[in-house]
Formats: sequence, structure tokens, C-alpha cells
Amino acid sequence: MSSASKTEDSPRVTVGVCGGVAAYKAAELVRELQQHGVDVHVVMTRAAQEFIQPLTFSSLTGHKVITSLWSAPDDEAAPPSGLDEHGQIEHIAEAQAAEALVIAPATAHVLAKMAHGLADDFLTTMYLATTAPVVVAPAMNVNMWNHAATRANLQTLRQRGHRIVEPQEGYLACGMTGSGRFAEIDAIAGEVLSLQQESLDLAKETILITAGGTREPVDAVRFLGNRSSGRMGYALAAAASRRGARVILVSAPTALPAPDGCEVISVTTALEMQTAVLKRLPEATIVIKAAAVADFRVRDTITGKLERSGSLTLELEPTEDIVRKVVDARLPGTLVIAFAAEMGNDITRAREKLIRKGADAIVMNDVSQVGLGFDSDRNAATFLTLSQSINFPEVPKAELAERIFDQILCLRHMAHELVI
Repeated sequence: MSSASKTEDSPRVTVGVCGGVAAYKAAELVRELQQHGVDVHVVMTRAAQEFIQPLTFSSLTGHKVITSLWSAPDDEAAPPSGLDEHGQIEHIAEAQAAEALVIAPATAHVLAKMAHGLADDFLTTMYLATTAPVVVAPAMNVNMWNHAATRANLQTLRQRGHRIVEPQEGYLACGMTGSGRFAEIDAIAGEVLSLQQESLDLAKETILITAGGTREPVDAVRFLGNRSSGRMGYALAAAASRRGARVILVSAPTALPAPDGCEVISVTTALEMQTAVLKRLPEATIVIKAAAVADFRVRDTITGKLERSGSLTLELEPTEDIVRKVVDARLPGTLVIAFAAEMGNDITRAREKLIRKGADAIVMNDVSQVGLGFDSDRNAATFLTLSQSINFPEVPKAELAERIFDQILCLRHMAHELVI
């Protein structure tokens, strides 16, 4: 699509190009998006200009390529300006005009700046100023991709609801082989184009989500807990908010930042979680019990700090089955989705839980698999109802959250058809 073929109805997408060998492939991405009727604008970091010239992108798009916060004035004696031709602050104007921001390729450095809110150039400043959906396609050396800092930064961006198009494995420009190779152009374009098709399909829903692992006190400093990080519940909350739902997130202790646009209620114990959930239940049209609730608590909590003095016996009692209480107390039409962490892919056991609890569906995940489930940003699961089971392969939890909501919407439509 040339600049002459753009129409007023063409969706406007800003492509941010960072400094890496894969920068030249951003030109292919621009062309691919144009062929689908997208009006593409380009922002380049200073490092990106070492790999490909702005002229390439301005020729393809028919638009000025933004390379700095400060535009050069016609009068060389005048100070540089951050205003566009209409007198608007340029990075704010571009942020408001974009219907999506695509950062491709995204370097480890820019991922870190995005995750920590640093804004020292046009691209990162625009990123902080935009409310548009963000698609990120990283490309880097395999060791940089696997570094703990990069993984943590990616997890932060996923929790914000950004779509990460993960790099491929293969031969890298540095001469090494492994993950870090820029994703295929059609995969990146597909994510961008899907944003144009995605509607606010949860806009009529109020979704009550529980997340994290509850803690049951032993004494003043110790507790019974589990390995849940809360990432799955937080991914569900971010996805629901992005798709237009009002989200109430009841969260046990976690180190995760609160998802944008969600009301967060902090709790610690299973009883506190039950109280908070039942209090807000009348507002909910969908309840998702993704929290890892402790199955037992100490019957008599020890006052003060327990001192070491030989063997110790603690008498435990079962905690409440919150899902069962929610099912019994819900209003007509409220969907209840439970989660089941199993040691092994035991669908029969998970379906028995589904029947016993009375939920509309249960999401089962095998927590015995290394690198999945607890304390990981990836997961695989099976979505079970009384009539069917749908397997979700290993994906980032943010992507799994989207697939879970797709199935919940199918349940909603089926329930609606039965009422009619």
C-alpha cells in the first residue's frame, strides 16, 4: 500500500525500530502491514539508524520518520523543538494517534527501559504516553534472551497485557545458535492485525478473579503456604481488563504489580479470601478461582514466635471450599470457573472436582512439569466442562489467559442459547 492509497479509515500503527541486525526486517513488516490496509508510521532509535537509514522507511510509508524527541528547526540558529507541524508536543500527538504500537525488533536494552518506565528517547517516551495496545517482537543474542533480567522484564510487560511475539530458534547473527532470532514477519503482522479484529467482547461482564497463594499462620512469623506466584491470575485479570471487562482481583500476597484498570483487594488467608469473594459476588457475572488456596490451616495458632525446642506436632484442619460456597451463593447466570493443580495429567480426577464443586468449568494444569505452572511465566492446561475437554499447549500465561476467555465466552453463548 503506497501513501497515495491510504484512506481516512485506514488503521494507524506505529512501528518502533530498535538497534539490532534484524532492524532491516522491519521494512518487510511495514510492507506486510501496508498490504493489509494499515497506515504505518515509523519511529527509530538512534542505534537503529546504525543498521538502516530513515530514508528507507519514509520512502515506504510516505511519512516523516521520527528519530528524536527534538526536531531540527529550519533556522539553524534556533533551538531544537519537540513540537510537530501543528504545534503539538510530538511524542504525545503520535502516542494518541496510534491505534497500536509495535516494537520490532525490540532489543534487551529497550525491553529493560520499557519494563522500568525509563523514557530517554522518542520511542520510550511515546511508549509511556500511549494507551494503545502494544506488540513486542524481541530479537537478540541467545544468552541475552535467556538472562534472568530479560526474562523478568518480559514478565513485567506481559503482566501489563502487552503481546510478546517470541523469537525463533536458529542461527543468529552473532554466530551462535539458539533462541533469539527475529520472529517471522507474518507472525508479527498477524498479532498486529488481530488487534484490529479484536472487540471488547467482555465489556458487559464484571469478572471476579482470585490469584496468588494464601498463607495460613503457624505463629507470629511463620505460615503454611505454597509456591504460587499469582502470575496466572494476574494474566487473567490483565486480559479481562484489556477486553473491556470490569475486573475485581482478590489477591493473596504476591510480588507482582497490579494489572492496569483492575480493582485489587489484598488478602492473606483462605478465610479472608472467602469473605472478600462472597462480599463482592453479587456484582460478578463471571468468577474465576485461579488462586492456590491452602487446603489446611493450623487449628490453634501459636501466640508470639515459636522457639526451637525439639519435635513439634501441629494439628491441622481443612480450610473452606471457596468454589463450592461461590456456586451455592451465586446469582442466576453467573459463570464459575475453577482451577485444579494436579500432579500429572489426571483428567478423571479434575472432572470429579468439577462435579463435586458444581462449577461450570475447571482449568487443570499439571504442576509436576518442570518450568511450567507454579512460579513460571509459562503454562499448559486443559479446559474441562461436563461435556468436553480442550487442551492448551505450553504458551506464556498471558496467551493462555486469552484462550481461557475465548472458551468462557463460548460457555456464555451456550448458556444464552439455552435460556432463549
